[in-house]
Amino acid sequence: MAIEVVTCSGEAVAPYLGDLARLRIAVFREYPYLYEGDAQYEQRYLAAYARSPRSVFVLALDGGRVVGASTGLPLVDDGEAFHRPFLERGLPLSEVFYFGESVLLPEYRGQGLGHRFFDEREARAQRLGGFRVTAFCAVERADGDPRRPAGYRPNDVFWRKRGYVRQEDMFCALDWKEAGDDAPTTHPLRFWLRPLDA
Repeated sequence: MAIEVVTCSGEAVAPYLGDLARLRIAVFREYPYLYEGDAQYEQRYLAAYARSPRSVFVLALDGGRVVGASTGLPLVDDGEAFHRPFLERGLPLSEVFYFGESVLLPEYRGQGLGHRFFDEREARAQRLGGFRVTAFCAVERADGDPRRPAGYRPNDVFWRKRGYVRQEDMFCALDWKEAGDDAPTTHPLRFWLRPLDA
């Protein structure tokens, strides 16, 4: 069956929020995030995007089932943890459109949906107007991390081909519990930026 890609904004995503939470938990349990899913956190996190009328949700549906999703919203509508690195750099928050996650079940990867997720989010920022930069952040793991699966390839090459530049001095820190751990630990996430008109 062909994959249907649907975009929506703000509260229109409400019917999909449960599926989105489950998808995030499933995909982020994989390396490199190793996230032990927390349903309450997922509800709070996704609610911030649903509250923003300028947000975007890009959903990949297979027979109505959400198999992939990607999000974005104006940085001013996101949490303080994401604001600080931009304020320290002197970048106005109002000029940044922030990309949340791109999550896709393994069996649907390699079919161009990753590019579609970026295309749709960048197009949303362009249509809204007033944004100069698109940005996201991602966790990094050491090359020698023993939990790294054989054959694992980070997304750096893909992101660079999309025009995103790895920032050497821009990080935020988020706490989450890794699979098998008793308590959350703090994880640094590095930012990647791209001029919207690139």
